[in-house]
Amino acid sequence: MGLLKFAEKVEKFIFEQETWIKAGLLIGKILLIILLAVIVVNIGKIVIRRMFTFKIKTKIRPSERREKTLLKLLENTLSYVVYFSAILAILSEFMDISGLLASAGVLGLAVGFGAQSLVKDVISGFFIIFEDQFSVGDYVQIGSALGTVEEIGLRTSKISAYGGEIYIIPNGNITEVINYSINNSLAIMDIKVAYETDIEKAENLIDEFIGELSKDEYPELLAKPTLIGVQDLSASEIVFRVTAETEPVMQWAFARKFRKDLKLFLDAHGIEIPYPKMVTYQRKEGG
Repeated sequence: MGLLKFAEKVEKFIFEQETWIKAGLLIGKILLIILLAVIVVNIGKIVIRRMFTFKIKTKIRPSERREKTLLKLLENTLSYVVYFSAILAILSEFMDISGLLASAGVLGLAVGFGAQSLVKDVISGFFIIFEDQFSVGDYVQIGSALGTVEEIGLRTSKISAYGGEIYIIPNGNITEVINYSINNSLAIMDIKVAYETDIEKAENLIDEFIGELSKDEYPELLAKPTLIGVQDLSASEIVFRVTAETEPVMQWAFARKFRKDLKLFLDAHGIEIPYPKMVTYQRKEGG
C-alpha cells in the first residue's frame, strides 16, 4: 500500500505541469549563467588585448617581454575568477551556499597548512612576475630545462625546449634562472689553423674578413667583431679567438654563419685548416 502511494506521488510529480516549468526555468538559468560566463571571459580577453596593443605615447612603458607575460597572466586570472563565480551561481540554484562558503573557509584554512608547497608556488610566481626575472618569449635555463618561456602562471611556468619538449616547472622549485634574453650576447669563435701557417698572414686575413662584414649579411651583428689573437697552441693546431657582440640569443646563429664564410675565405687564400697527422719514426738497429 505504501509503495503504491509512493508510485502515485512520483507519477504526479513527473506529469505535473509545474514540475516541468520549474525544471525548464532551472535549466534555462544554468545555461544562461554558462553563456554569460563564456561571453564575459571572451569580451574580457578582447579588452585586455586591446589595452596592451594600444600604444601609450609616453616614455614610461613596460617592455614587450613584460607585456606578453602580464597579458597571459591577466587572461588566466580572468578565466579562473569568472568560471569560479559561475560555478557558485549554479550551485546557489540548488542549495543555500552561505553555509557551504563558511565551511569552505574553515576547510581552506585546514588545507592551507597541508598545502604549503602550493602557497610557495603562488608566492614565488608572484615575485617572478613582479621582479621581471623572466618573461614570455625569453630564452632561459632553469635547472636542466633550456628553452623559450611559453607561459608564466602563478603556480607553474612552461618552458619549450628546442626539440619541442615542454617543461612544466612549479614556481616554488625555481631557485636559479639563467636568462639569455635580457642583455646583448657575445659570440666566441675559435678559429683553428695548421702549424705550417704563417701566423701574421692568418691574422691579417682574418682582420680583412672581419672588415668586410656587412649588416645586410649579418643583421644580428651589433658591433664589429674583434680578433683577440692566439688563444691556444695545442698539439696539432694554432687557435685564434674572435668575439662579436650580437642581439640577445643570436650568438649561435651568427657564429655558425661566420665560421662557414671564414672557412671559405681562408680556403680561397690558401690557409689550411688542421687535421690529425701521424708521424712515423723508423729505428735501425745494428750498424
